[in-house]
Amino acid sequence: MLGHVLIALLIMLLGWALLRNWTAGAFAASAWAVSREITQAEYRWIERFGEGLRANMPWWGGFDPRIWTKPDPWLDWLVPILVTILVSASATHAANSGRARP
Repeated sequence: MLGHVLIALLIMLLGWALLRNWTAGAFAASAWAVSREITQAEYRWIERFGEGLRANMPWWGGFDPRIWTKPDPWLDWLVPILVTILVSASATHAANSGRARP
């Protein structure tokens, strides 16, 4: 899980470096984390119900609740999202606190 958080933070930093926007970087990191875990769920579905063949999986296989029964897959996308949201909010607040307000 720590590896997922570090990758998400790197993606967020890349988003900030390219766009100078912490929120855009957090969205990109969140999209990566969610899409990665859905892909992993698809592989679990194929292994468990699809007889090892991708062609046997329906479009909704990655969303099948029977595949999401353990906490690890949930934490692998929730924790990076929460961390990037917190970092983004903190960085945005810090950047905006130095600006003059009307």
